[in-house]
Amino acid sequence: MNYKIEGESLPVVKIRLEAGESVSCEAGAMSWMDDEIEMQTEAGGLGKMFGRLLTNENAFLNTYSAKRSGEIAFSSKFPGSIRAVEITPENGLVVQKGAFLASFGDIKNEVFFQQSIGGGFFGGEGFLMRKFTGRGIVFLEIDGSAHEYEIPAGDCKIVNTGYVAAMSESCSMEVRRVKGVMNIFFGGEGLFNTEVRGPGKVILQSMPIANTALKLYAYMPHPDNNH
Repeated sequence: MNYKIEGESLPVVKIRLEAGESVSCEAGAMSWMDDEIEMQTEAGGLGKMFGRLLTNENAFLNTYSAKRSGEIAFSSKFPGSIRAVEITPENGLVVQKGAFLASFGDIKNEVFFQQSIGGGFFGGEGFLMRKFTGRGIVFLEIDGSAHEYEIPAGDCKIVNTGYVAAMSESCSMEVRRVKGVMNIFFGGEGLFNTEVRGPGKVILQSMPIANTALKLYAYMPHPDNNH
């Protein structure tokens, strides 16, 4: 298998599969492919199916296998970036719901529960995320541009709501209330921030789709105002 990511603000990952190789994705994620590749849809068991529904993902997964050498492409659904992250038994990845695009190799995909329930209700990163373990490559869809940081043990990165796209399995996440009354009411950054603690890598996204939707909504005409 080899791949290339092309396109700027609306990228596409083009994956070249050799005979016998396969790639997995959510149902409906494929953009185009050669006729040397065939599709098989599966639920992967009731537990996994239910887990994907909990994280607002498609209940079914598609596996695309190459009969002969051929190309398959997956495109971003929102202006942003595509990142390929290598997964090893020592280096699992926790991913924000909606960021998974496709995977190659022996990858296990399961629900990840944040230790801090407050993080689920207030942090914007979601109480339920996805964890990928095994050996292979996971392709992520990032809202806006992607920014990667290595966080040493004992250190942390303070992140605004919704900006965490993925982090190493070795990292931990906790939601903290912003300190200071003036900061809360006049700082414009909201009531909570997310702390990602090392050791490990964090991938941040510059344009969370939820934030962008709120900005666009403010400029849309509303029926109550059309008098």
